[in-house]
Amino acid sequence: MTKNISVIIGSLRRGSYARKIAHQVITYFPDGYEAQIVEIRDLPLYDFDYDDPDVTDKPTPKEYTRFRETLKASEGVLFVTAENNRTIPACLKNAIDIGSKPNSDVAWKNLPAGIISHSVGRMGGYSSQKNLRLALSYFDMPTPGQPEAFLGQSPSLIGEGGLITSEKTVEFLQNYVHRFTELVHTHPRG
Repeated sequence: MTKNISVIIGSLRRGSYARKIAHQVITYFPDGYEAQIVEIRDLPLYDFDYDDPDVTDKPTPKEYTRFRETLKASEGVLFVTAENNRTIPACLKNAIDIGSKPNSDVAWKNLPAGIISHSVGRMGGYSSQKNLRLALSYFDMPTPGQPEAFLGQSPSLIGEGGLITSEKTVEFLQNYVHRFTELVHTHPRG
């Protein structure tokens, strides 16, 4: 049986480094796994009125429902994100909030999560990854242990055609995906 992995990119820009990294990392998943990008660009800003049963004139947006159902049908989620102003990009925080409701049916609950962060500087998106881990910790989402995946100076890692040119980085990311798929296998969300 194929295991579905949702890949969420913490950037809306078509040409973002996060998107280029995600497209390459998807190819590292072994047979038996289907990793697909779940777009977050069209998710309306989170508003609890949509999920409040006492508010009857604001129906839940179909984009929320589609996103939540996709996550609930996934065996794992891989985040690939940049860092904006020392935290996660607003679009990613919005997606986290949407998946966290309604309280009785949280889409993130127990979903194994991998995180690859990057930055144009040397820190590799350290602050964004730590902030994302903090947000996800509330949902009991298991994550791979050390080493964490921080990619510093990301523009220097990506060459023609959006491919990662550093063999060492490719091997590191292949290993990370391997550890992530092992986590998905050993921690089914059931």
